[in-house]
Amino acid sequence: MRGKRILLGISGGIAAYKIPILVRLLKKQGAEVRCVLTPSAADFVSPLVLATLSEQAVHIEFWNKETGVWTNHVELGLWADLMLIAPATANTLSKMANGACDNLLLATYLSLKCPCVVAPAMDLDMYQHPSFKRNLAQLQEDRVSVIPATFGALASGLEGQGRMEEPENIFAYLQSFFEAQPHKTGAQKRILITAGPTQEPIDPVRYLSNHSTGQMGYALAAAALAAGHEVLLISGPTQLSLAHPNLRTISIVTAQDLLHTVQAHWSWATHGIFSAAVADYKPKEKATQKIKKKDDQIQLELVKNPDVLAWAAAHKSTQIVVGFALETNNSAQNALSKLRQKNLDYIVLNEQHDGVSGFAAPTNKISIFDKAEQRLDLPLQSKAATAAALIQYLDANA
Repeated sequence: MRGKRILLGISGGIAAYKIPILVRLLKKQGAEVRCVLTPSAADFVSPLVLATLSEQAVHIEFWNKETGVWTNHVELGLWADLMLIAPATANTLSKMANGACDNLLLATYLSLKCPCVVAPAMDLDMYQHPSFKRNLAQLQEDRVSVIPATFGALASGLEGQGRMEEPENIFAYLQSFFEAQPHKTGAQKRILITAGPTQEPIDPVRYLSNHSTGQMGYALAAAALAAGHEVLLISGPTQLSLAHPNLRTISIVTAQDLLHTVQAHWSWATHGIFSAAVADYKPKEKATQKIKKKDDQIQLELVKNPDVLAWAAAHKSTQIVVGFALETNNSAQNALSKLRQKNLDYIVLNEQHDGVSGFAAPTNKISIFDKAEQRLDLPLQSKAATAAALIQYLDANA
């Protein structure tokens, strides 16, 4: 980090109280730090503390009435090697996504010539709101990197996803960002990975799903990033988070959401690894109100969900398609049938053994079949080690 110039944008959220810790970490490793605050951010963190720790003036307004000096936002944008906005509130992220410019921080963002990273922080319902997700998706399309919020205790007293990542982890992310720059080469793979379960709504409060935790998909993403590849992680609802400069994450809920997201980004990918546990069926109709308990039995009419893996394989041009098969019986036969019927390049077989492999287990034991139906068996090992071995296999063979 020595000599790196970090422009730190701080918006008005309670998580701003953690930012002095981050400034100290950056300065300790030799980085230069300048801070730009929204006017409301000064209510949550002391500009004097930030100025003392950064050894630089703190910028809040375009015009400093005491000194008569105008703050040149263009100069700030040109100075930085990276701009980090943390905490990034829903309000600030909305304005960034829509090109609004009503304070110095936003004017600086719009003047940037360097990469921008945001670390969102807000209450859990705000973090899940469709408008926030649209804004975040737009920023990612604009090549803004996102350090996802984590699960934990929130200022509202609730607990859930929305807590800004801890300063130590944000610092580690920034280190990874600068280390990752040499890996941005034309030979790098662009890997689309699906992870986690889907949830198919029955009524406003109930849904059909499965026991997938997303651990395998997130481990695959981490392994691919460690190997120097770019990753688009499309994730169903999980309690996991992952941040890296070469990672984009898109959250989905239903199988239909997953299909639309894969379709929108499939042309970008060189490889697709489909490890998500997609619900095979969904209710034909979603009740508009909570279904009340009246009778001893209830009948739900289910219809088949779209086959996302089959769609990807049918629409590949040069992409390599890797499917997953979680089986409980006739495992090899079922996996090979899936490989043939869907015209996959590879199929990864893992068997469900509660507490040992499959959903929610810390370990996995997989077998990889290629298009010629040759089989490679891997030993029982952690999901991280399994993921690393699979990425290494694909690097060597695909």
